[in-house]
Amino acid sequence: MYDGILKWEITEQDYSHLPMPETAPMFILADPDRAFEMSNYPNKGVGLLRLEFAISNSIRIHPLALIEPEKITDEKTKTEIQELTKDYVDGKSYFIDKLAEAVSTVAAAFYPKDVIVRMSDFKSNEYANLIGGKYFEPHEENPMIGLRGASRYYSDFYRKGFVLECEAMKKVRNEMGMSNVKLMIPFCRTIEEGEKVIAEMAANGLTQKENGLEIYVMIEIPSNVLLADEFAKLFDGFSIGSNDLTQLTLGLDRDSALISYLFNEENSAVKGLIKETIRAAKRNNIKVGLCGQAPSDIPAFAKFLVDEGIDSISFNPDALIKGIENMNKAESI
Repeated sequence: MYDGILKWEITEQDYSHLPMPETAPMFILADPDRAFEMSNYPNKGVGLLRLEFAISNSIRIHPLALIEPEKITDEKTKTEIQELTKDYVDGKSYFIDKLAEAVSTVAAAFYPKDVIVRMSDFKSNEYANLIGGKYFEPHEENPMIGLRGASRYYSDFYRKGFVLECEAMKKVRNEMGMSNVKLMIPFCRTIEEGEKVIAEMAANGLTQKENGLEIYVMIEIPSNVLLADEFAKLFDGFSIGSNDLTQLTLGLDRDSALISYLFNEENSAVKGLIKETIRAAKRNNIKVGLCGQAPSDIPAFAKFLVDEGIDSISFNPDALIKGIENMNKAESI
């Protein structure tokens, strides 16, 4: 009924002969249902697989609500949880099996290429939106810099939930044989936090180096860069999260429309931190990549990363081909 009203262009791309750059182009993925389709695109694996999509869309229930269902007092919520988990032994096995299925689907689609799985990085307000979440999550004035990432994993508050994540990843790697899965820790503020999380993972059967397990860390806080040499001794690789790094370097809330015009990954301070991260990784002989939109949107930013010698750049599926073209141009100059 809108024929002739809306204007659009269709661009067809033939990437069958698209040359692959020396810098590895990788995917940022969230939806396992698209994994086999995406694996046919030119790529060197998955640089960031977000667990949040699988948790919010497939599991839907707060992990602690599955572990401590007695704390749920609302009958409607109880019924909803019971209905979703009725085919499983208990709530824990529901979470573990569902998450393992989602991750193993992606790992199988891209095998034997690396699939770097970021452990959950919901903020407390996002966790609260899961079924039963309001019974467990605290109210935070600024969840973006609150209880998220590494801080949750070893906390008395969320440790039981992290155990389920570890069990799911252990099942993917050890039972399903997806040894191409690497794990990544987000928002790790200090070296001490990194040590605590690695110890927590080992206590749950995910021991670094055992069965080839590599554990990466996101570089998204200025402290990660200032202490990059120490982080490099603790972790097996770096992944630069340019959105959070920009936000925290410039001291702005990227969700605020009032100051969004200041958000700029090309800011000299941000680029300086990215440059130092890459150099620290090279000094310590570990891999370093970046996940973000800028290298596909801004050719000069892709050239900056390539010139600095970054190992990989990860793109959203709709930006992959453009990103590869930008990387090829950067490497040819």
